[in-house]
Amino acid sequence: MADLNLIEKHIRSVCSTVSLGLAEQALQNRVTQSWIRCLKDYRLDPGSPNPPLVVDTPELKERIERLSDIVPHAKMEMANLYQQLAGSQLAVVLTDADGVILSLVGDPNFTKTGAKLGLMEGAVWSEREQGTNGMGTCLVEKSPIVIHRTEHFFARNISLTCSAGPIFDGQGRLRAVLDVSSQSALPQQYAIALVNMSAQMIENQAFMSTYKNDYIVRFHSRPEFVYTLNEGALAFSSEGRLLAANRSALFQLGVRSVSEISGCDISELFTTALPELIARSTKSSFHPVPVYGVRHGSRFFAVAQQPENLARRSSQLFVSRVSPVKASSEAQQRQLIDMLEFGDPKMAHNVYCAKRVLNRDIPILLYGETGTGKEMFAKAIHLASNRADKPYVAVNCASIPDTLIESELFGYKPGAFTGANREGRRGKILQANGGTLFLDEIGDMPLPLQARLLRVLEEREVLPLGSEVPVKVDIQLISATHRNLSEMVAAGAFREDLYYRLQGIALTLPPLRLRADKRQLIQHVLAEAAGGDERVRIDPEALTVLEEYDWPGNIRQLRNLLRTALALCENNTITVRDLPEELLRGRHPRPRELPPSGEPALNSLEAAEREALIQELERHRWNITNLARHLNTSRNTIYRKMKRLNIRNLNSDKS
Repeated sequence: MADLNLIEKHIRSVCSTVSLGLAEQALQNRVTQSWIRCLKDYRLDPGSPNPPLVVDTPELKERIERLSDIVPHAKMEMANLYQQLAGSQLAVVLTDADGVILSLVGDPNFTKTGAKLGLMEGAVWSEREQGTNGMGTCLVEKSPIVIHRTEHFFARNISLTCSAGPIFDGQGRLRAVLDVSSQSALPQQYAIALVNMSAQMIENQAFMSTYKNDYIVRFHSRPEFVYTLNEGALAFSSEGRLLAANRSALFQLGVRSVSEISGCDISELFTTALPELIARSTKSSFHPVPVYGVRHGSRFFAVAQQPENLARRSSQLFVSRVSPVKASSEAQQRQLIDMLEFGDPKMAHNVYCAKRVLNRDIPILLYGETGTGKEMFAKAIHLASNRADKPYVAVNCASIPDTLIESELFGYKPGAFTGANREGRRGKILQANGGTLFLDEIGDMPLPLQARLLRVLEEREVLPLGSEVPVKVDIQLISATHRNLSEMVAAGAFREDLYYRLQGIALTLPPLRLRADKRQLIQHVLAEAAGGDERVRIDPEALTVLEEYDWPGNIRQLRNLLRTALALCENNTITVRDLPEELLRGRHPRPRELPPSGEPALNSLEAAEREALIQELERHRWNITNLARHLNTSRNTIYRKMKRLNIRNLNSDKS
């Protein structure tokens, strides 16, 4: 609770600001507008010491049950978010659409203090009850907001900083709010970015779960964003009528609400039919295929997946991040591994060796530069094995913060930390039980976790966080790295015993510039990018340019370049006019995903800031001027951030 001087000062500030705001509407911002509502509409007193209203236990349980489609996903992300922000005095909070706190994960010391302010399960934090605050004002504004200390309406809350983001369902209804509240004196600039990402992740997970037995189309204007946080998602009935859409889908289609397109046939949105898109997606092994929007003719890249229950019955290939990978037949599974090479001796040797060790419980270690297709190789091995109908779980050790990777891999039991999921959480190793675990960028795994992983491999059992009882596991382990592990072992940066345990057989994937089958590989990737459209071709001059280029980004760079060239080409023919200038000059452009050579990799907070800035750039269609105006900052500031975060401006000639 603030002292009397601060309370009196805050009350005077609220009253004078509201008076000025009423007189000068141009001076109103979202906080001022909220204060005006609190005084004029809700008749609240900023100096009121009364604690918030708390609903009884039966009502709280009923509210949690009403949100059963969101709460399980939210709890998982809340635990992740709390671990990412661990070390701060904070709580991660979930409220329903009435502002009632349904779940809270927090630092034990802070939760005791927060409880005195009303931060507890069952407390009502609507704006009408609690004045201006992150959760309640987010519900009114229906958009992300930060309420920092004295921006709160009630003086009793001015020690708090709240960063809140809304959670919508597939009908566009505001269902919940995710909030991070702390007593930090400084506004935690990264918190709102992480909250927004987590809220969007909860939305997407709830969407996929709610509509798992309907047809789902995932799409984006940039193919690399399909299967990511920013993808658009549409759910269709068996008749091809639209049932639901997430926020990214609405933005990309240029519509304001789900009601504008509800009931539409897919052919009213894209120049394709649902059966056709499903067939093309299956043929491309669920890589995004090009489609065109009906309204504006925009080019998108999309994947259509069948209902989960139908996919199980028909045993068709279905790939998801944590679900089993299934193939329609053993022949199709075997064919995938054979399509990894088109005549290159080194790749042919790799495929031969991989087939020889199939189903022999031998760990496989893949070496290769970034973008050489290590994960594709791992997935093909899985599909060719007798574990093809079991889970395939991929974990990128470099992309998970050190504070999160332990629980991500090993899971945790109920009560492992304050506010943890009551049912606990199965880690990736247990999720892969019976199937294949792919550990990408194994060289980036922290040393303490290397010891735990070694124990799993030797004892064939995993011990979740907070548990005393190990669980037996059966996994095929495939690891990959672009680092030299033997040099890391010599430098003491990687455990020698784990190194030899991983290296049952080591295969090195050659970079694209050294592959003897480069021409055939280019044609194959082009056919995939074209979604099987046999009319698409590349003229000889352009093909020569592609063959002679060194491809520092390897197959990933090739795939992205060909998708862009397809969007630019005319008459279904790619020519040199459709290729980037860097290729024609023989220069090596910097890969978008990685920092320039010699620069350190982004830490978890910088990665979150990068993701948040990319989302804003996407929202403003990469128009730097509009974004700068929206953020009330200069274009140079945004350019500096983009440079620091290794974001390449795709539309530099338009901004």
